[in-house]
Amino acid sequence: MKLPFVLAKRFVAGESFDQAAPKVEELNEKNIRVTLDLLGENVRDRGMADDSVANYIELIENISSAGLDSTISIKLTMLGLDIDEKYCRNNLFDLLETARDHNQFVRIDMEGSDYTEQTINLFREAFQEYEQHVGIVIQAYLHRTEQDIAELAELGADVRLCKGAYNEPKEIALQEMNDIRKAFKEYATVLLKETTYPRIATHDDELINWTKTFVREQNLSSSDFEFQMLYGLREQTIEEMTEQGYNTRVYVPFGTMWFPYFKRRLMERKENIWFILSTLFKK
Repeated sequence: MKLPFVLAKRFVAGESFDQAAPKVEELNEKNIRVTLDLLGENVRDRGMADDSVANYIELIENISSAGLDSTISIKLTMLGLDIDEKYCRNNLFDLLETARDHNQFVRIDMEGSDYTEQTINLFREAFQEYEQHVGIVIQAYLHRTEQDIAELAELGADVRLCKGAYNEPKEIALQEMNDIRKAFKEYATVLLKETTYPRIATHDDELINWTKTFVREQNLSSSDFEFQMLYGLREQTIEEMTEQGYNTRVYVPFGTMWFPYFKRRLMERKENIWFILSTLFKK
């Protein structure tokens, strides 16, 4: 049974680019940058992976044609990582060629821990050829992240740091929120001190306030980094941070394959569940 899109509309901007574009324009008008995320993951059919590459390329072209202030985010499993790593690499490089032609930027999203090593390795390879057009996401709660952050900072990579969105076992990831926050601050410190323009992705007030204080104490400029949040969450907060002079960005997901993303957002906070339930009784 296909669930109605109305359930996901708080977190997903639409099922097509045409539906999502007005949301991007609204954010841009408030001086908030955007990253468009065409939803989907774990493609295991070459035809579907080829379609994903074509759709990502079309997205880059549509952003350019519409004059939107938006980059894009991709998942490597959409490009065939579950099929063959070399095949995925070729698809990624084809996409990055288009990104370079359009002076566009592609963020490689981080998926579950089964893909972390492959994702970082493919990013490293892509970075050598497309340095100004490709970045990566790193999840603070993974035990391996301390080493990954140090190596990526030394490389000069463009890193988006988030807490982590997948349910991982204790052998692989931190489980307690206080521990995750502590790790996040440690890795953010490295990125803010050693990289050109880190992306601090969080909705957590403790981490937001810590970042503001750290930047001020280190005499860093508000233009030296970027706060990022997800579409449908804490809109007023990111608008206020923009007005305060911080660079800000909202991740705007869209597409027909929205359910896995929607499920992750739903499980993060009980307030999200109540919101969805309330929509069932509205006309």
